[in-house]
Amino acid sequence: MLRGSAGRSVPDDDSIPDDGPPPDDGLPTGAGRAGDAVSDVPVRTDPIGVWMAFRRFWPLTRGDRGWLVLVFVCAVLSAVAETVTVLLFAELTDTALGQGSVSAFWRPAGLWLAVAFAGAVTGYLGNSLAAWTAERFVLRLRARVFGHLQTLPPHFYQANRRGDLVERLTGDVEAIEALVVSGIVGAASALFSTVFYAAAALWLRWDLALATFLMVPLFWFTTRRFAGPLRAVSRRGRAADGAITAVVEETLVNVVMTQAYNRQRAEEERLLGRALIRLRTSVRAVRLTEFYEQLVEVLETLCVLTIIGLGAWEISEGRMTLGQLLAFAAFVGYLYPPIRSLGQLGLTATAATAGAERLLEILDTSPTVTDPAPGADCALPAVLPGRARGEVEVCGVRFRYPGGDQPVLRDLSFTASPGELVVITGPSGAGKSTLAALLLRFYDPDAGTIRLDGVPADRMPLARLRANITLLPQETLVLHDTIAKNIACGHDRTPHHDDIVAAARAADADRFVRALPDGYDTVISPGTSRLSGGQLQRIAIARAMLRDAPVLLLDEPTTGLDTLAVQRIITPLKRLAHGRTTLVITHDLTLAPDADRILVLDEGRLVESGTHAQLLHRQGLYTTLFRHHPHPGKEGPRPTGA
Repeated sequence: MLRGSAGRSVPDDDSIPDDGPPPDDGLPTGAGRAGDAVSDVPVRTDPIGVWMAFRRFWPLTRGDRGWLVLVFVCAVLSAVAETVTVLLFAELTDTALGQGSVSAFWRPAGLWLAVAFAGAVTGYLGNSLAAWTAERFVLRLRARVFGHLQTLPPHFYQANRRGDLVERLTGDVEAIEALVVSGIVGAASALFSTVFYAAAALWLRWDLALATFLMVPLFWFTTRRFAGPLRAVSRRGRAADGAITAVVEETLVNVVMTQAYNRQRAEEERLLGRALIRLRTSVRAVRLTEFYEQLVEVLETLCVLTIIGLGAWEISEGRMTLGQLLAFAAFVGYLYPPIRSLGQLGLTATAATAGAERLLEILDTSPTVTDPAPGADCALPAVLPGRARGEVEVCGVRFRYPGGDQPVLRDLSFTASPGELVVITGPSGAGKSTLAALLLRFYDPDAGTIRLDGVPADRMPLARLRANITLLPQETLVLHDTIAKNIACGHDRTPHHDDIVAAARAADADRFVRALPDGYDTVISPGTSRLSGGQLQRIAIARAMLRDAPVLLLDEPTTGLDTLAVQRIITPLKRLAHGRTTLVITHDLTLAPDADRILVLDEGRLVESGTHAQLLHRQGLYTTLFRHHPHPGKEGPRPTGA
């Protein structure tokens, strides 16, 4: 038995060649062999069938089905043209060639040329339209998968490698197109050709045609025997493609660590290990496909020889002309390639289900949060559709991550008012960043509520909630674009350049931006070396200034910055926080002495609350944290006995 990568057994066949002994490929011993499992790339354990995959993705053809009908019409006309040309060839053989008459040549020859020209035009239009429709399907499917990915919570991306997700958006999407659009077009074309050629053969000599059709079940049986093994190897190949992309993406992102720790050879072996699995599966797939095609060639040859033998006997008995025999042989010769195409399309569709399974892993993953149903807020206090006031209330919140064992937040309650600066601190793992994820509604709490201006967050449209909250995350996020576009990217409209400059000036970024060769048109990207960490943070502060949301959420805004860089962004941060409801989630207590209130979390619970001076006086957990995170000029009152 040959076992697929999803754990499902598929029938083995002694007539199907195996890979044989592994060649001496000169690869490192750690690079893996054919039996290595792609253990770091999940494969569905519930494989789906061709019909289920087709049914799931067929709705995406809505809007192009009229064009597909036109493609089918072109396929019918092409099959008719081919049939007529064969019949004209028979007439030409029996009249012009059989009688040696030049005058009898012109009429069938002219008709043949006209039909061939019409068939060529029809074929060109049909194939061009089919390609256009297929690319539109790919565009639509890729957009749908990409859009769904953007609704999934952070823990989904922690469980799935980014490189593998990229591969699903590229190679797997195109595999689905081969099943849903190209597959159905190819199947229709082959089916129409089969019907017309079979009908013509029956019209010429129904008894010989029926004798020939007895060979058709051999093609069906051969296709069935190859479908299972090809599906299994295709599933492993798709998973291996994702693993290769993931390794490349991870290595390029962590290139500094790779070079600093001399891991170049280890990374090469890691890539070669995945690539060798892909090599084995590719060779296995090619061998299966080639063996199938050559076996079908032999079956076709057997059929043609049978026809010629029977035809020679019929001619010798005077029951058939040479032209009729040649036409009949041509029809049968034309008949088997479409039948073989149908079998090959069956194998292609079976292989494409591997891509369907991987895409459905994404599409079947439900977002953790959604917009409320229409009318869900009818009983809530009236809320202005524009800018919120910024009153934040956290009431008895309890939360545990999906799949987690212990709650991360336990019965957390506090309020923050417009114009108030609230610092949220605590040991690592206390639940501070989780609170930021809940405020932005990446997740909903298991118990309790979070309100903005008295309205529960889960009763507000996501876009409206997030439009009123500006996040400055721990990692400064930039796009591969100009500085001006990066500052403007958080705005709901395209701002004027003067507004961008004003925001940069308020963030103390205008001076160093103008000093760059291209000024605000300077292109930056993630990991750019053109700007320092502090400069990138000021770009992010300018983006927040321009966004002008009433609630400001700072998640470790000074992480990774030296003391001088921290001092440079303190003033812009204070300027940004002025007049807003500002929540600062941080280990760095630089802003703590200026906070209106400090909340100290420990193991998901609020254990201390008060001003900087009040908490130092209590000699509790905050005092311990502050003592271990001193900042020159910001120590405040020294704790007694310190």
